[in-house]
Amino acid sequence: MNETRFRWRNRQLREHAAVIDGAIAPTKLIKHTTYLNVYLKKWMSGHIWLYEDRIVYTGTELPSNTEGTEIIDGKDHYIVPGYIEPHAHPFQLYNPRSLAEYAVQTGTTTLVNDNLMWLFLTDKEKAFSLLEEFMKVPATMYWWARFDSQSALREEDKKRFENQIPDWIEHDAVIQGGELTAWPDVLYGGDDRILHWMQETKRARKPLEAHLPGASEKTLVKMRLLGMNSEHESMNADDVLKRLELGYQTGLRYSSIRPDLPEILEGLQNQGHDHYSHLMFTTDGSTPGFYREGLINQCIRIAIEKGVPPIDAYMMATYEPARHFGIDNRVGSLNVGRVAHLNFLQDPNDPTPVKVIAKGEWVNHEETPIEWERNGVSRLDLDWDLKDNDLQFSMPVGLEMINDVIMKPYAVDTDASVDRIASDNEEAFLSLIDREGEWAVNTLLKGFTQSLGGLVSSYSNTGDIIFIGKSKSDMRKAFQRMKEIGGGIVLVDHGEVIFEMALPLGGTMSDLPLQELIQEEAELKKQLNAHGFTYNDPVYTLLFLSSVHLPFTRITPLGIMDVKKKEVLFPSIMR
Repeated sequence: MNETRFRWRNRQLREHAAVIDGAIAPTKLIKHTTYLNVYLKKWMSGHIWLYEDRIVYTGTELPSNTEGTEIIDGKDHYIVPGYIEPHAHPFQLYNPRSLAEYAVQTGTTTLVNDNLMWLFLTDKEKAFSLLEEFMKVPATMYWWARFDSQSALREEDKKRFENQIPDWIEHDAVIQGGELTAWPDVLYGGDDRILHWMQETKRARKPLEAHLPGASEKTLVKMRLLGMNSEHESMNADDVLKRLELGYQTGLRYSSIRPDLPEILEGLQNQGHDHYSHLMFTTDGSTPGFYREGLINQCIRIAIEKGVPPIDAYMMATYEPARHFGIDNRVGSLNVGRVAHLNFLQDPNDPTPVKVIAKGEWVNHEETPIEWERNGVSRLDLDWDLKDNDLQFSMPVGLEMINDVIMKPYAVDTDASVDRIASDNEEAFLSLIDREGEWAVNTLLKGFTQSLGGLVSSYSNTGDIIFIGKSKSDMRKAFQRMKEIGGGIVLVDHGEVIFEMALPLGGTMSDLPLQELIQEEAELKKQLNAHGFTYNDPVYTLLFLSSVHLPFTRITPLGIMDVKKKEVLFPSIMR
């Protein structure tokens, strides 16, 4: 197997050089094409030679030996480097394989992935084995090293989580540290352990990514002093310009939860900003339906439509992230020696490719075999059942939805002893129960549904089980069905299963191709909307219920938590 993520072996390197001398023929030759040279920032005319998974030449010369070479007529195409997603969360119902296989079809051929779910789902040895498995997919896959869990874990789980971090920092598939959502703990809470991991990452010559939505200039400065290199939470043009001024590599986000890119680009244009170095695009782990038209190709299209010169738009999607991560000797350009990721365009103003070569092969719709079970990712098998008192609700404080992901506390005055809450009440029962069945947190959630009997989800930020609904009996039935399908999201109303989404990979990920998963997610939204869900992204609602990097109140393994004060208002209860 070619090791396109890190290195080629000596034998391969000598074969690559021999192609130039004519001793070996290239495997593919693209003749008479127009291609983008990101180092000269101009379109060039000529030929591109590929040998297996590597570009061995771009220029005006033709090879002397073409025996067995696939000859490709490139005269009607513009060729650009494969696009890079620098900030992927490959666990948003889809899995890393299905996301990568879908992404390459519209030209995103390199992904830099969050490792958070591996820290919960399996041990690091098996996780590292999976990283090698993902070398088989058409895309080039890199990873982050997380320093914090985004939730408040119980002590034994926190220790297990943290013990894995040093080895992730050192792993050669990991090319950045972060994203750091627990920055207040470092900056204000004196968390020297995270600061140490940050410095170890810098010692390994890997950049650090911050998560600083709405941060003041002072905070941005102090986080730069502590080592942060990049940031992707800009909400407007002023945020972008401040980050650039302070030397941050700045991500421009277009995601299902924050589709800010068009407004940001308009703002930059209005302020006369026409310098696009140190900028890159990200879709920031969007939910499946947002990807109907692809990934980074959507961002390039928007940039061109908003007046960004096409070459600059393509460079923000290719060379800029590659340079930032220090992988520009592998990906991000069509120059000699890079991995053979090529997007064939009909028009330089249309970034969605008509054909794609990834790792030297034409992209198709074949599924890459991955050894999930051997590496600890299998169907969810819960060995516990609900007890009579598991769905008892007496919490005086509930969570009220402000939008898809932000919750504030409110005083509960509803009679929660009933089996079903009336439909003229915005409240529903809410429980978070430990995946191992050891603890539970029960309260009420306002604003999620007007009428749905029960939703049970094994998809959550920590992998614990979420219960939401008007009816305790419907939640019980949904839980039973979720167990039967080996993990997933199940909706029950008046005793009938009205929707189910199987998530057989650890209870958090589907094994379906992303195109099919998009249809399943659309049906989930349809059902929830019919029962009174008025926001846009219920999948993120489920994911972030326990995430303490968002205001104001969260339901966590420790209990109901005031995020700003870092206080547990009401602790979880052992079952």
